[in-house]
Amino acid sequence: MFLSKLLHIEKGVFATVGSGGKTTLLHVLARELLGRVIFSTTAHIYPPADIPLYVGGDATALDVLLARHNRVAVGTPDESGKLVPSPLPFAALRDLADYVLVEADGSRGLPMKAHAPYEPILPEIPHRALCVLGAAGFGRRIADAAHRPALYAERAGVTEQAYITPAIAARVLCAEGGLSALFINQCDTAAQYAGARECAAHLAASGLHIPVFAGSLQEGTWICL
Repeated sequence: MFLSKLLHIEKGVFATVGSGGKTTLLHVLARELLGRVIFSTTAHIYPPADIPLYVGGDATALDVLLARHNRVAVGTPDESGKLVPSPLPFAALRDLADYVLVEADGSRGLPMKAHAPYEPILPEIPHRALCVLGAAGFGRRIADAAHRPALYAERAGVTEQAYITPAIAARVLCAEGGLSALFINQCDTAAQYAGARECAAHLAASGLHIPVFAGSLQEGTWICL
């Protein structure tokens, strides 16, 4: 099944937050979705290598580029070569495309993350958001596998030297709140799938009944738990 079907992606603005595969998930969706697709950010991301990039603030010029290619990344290059948000507001992007895919968080490539009070930075217009978590973090120390490890440990009620279990990951997700759907990525082994199922069970036991998906975005495999 296409990932876009599994996640029930509808036209409009869709954002990813969290860690462990946000960019890859959006790249998969950008390849699958039919119609005009804009790939954007509210954070700092590397520009996609496989689709055209628009860096200006002229909606008419972006419209012309979308007519030619259907898939376009938008943003403003910074001094590091990454993209920061486009000067065009999300309302303008939504009017130009069928789908606006937004990476709304940063995690420095780590599989787990604790959010600072100002994160994530979500689009200012109606949108749907999906949290991503990396199963590769299960069994690793918080100090090594989590972005903002001190904050992660505080929310988990343990030290930074504690090993991340599915129960701890679920505890942090519940403590942060605002979760409406979760994709547990990096499930490359049976043990990691088992960890994903355990994490989903802990979320449900905590009273958080949300759709939870698991899989390996790199391998192109995914299921609904």
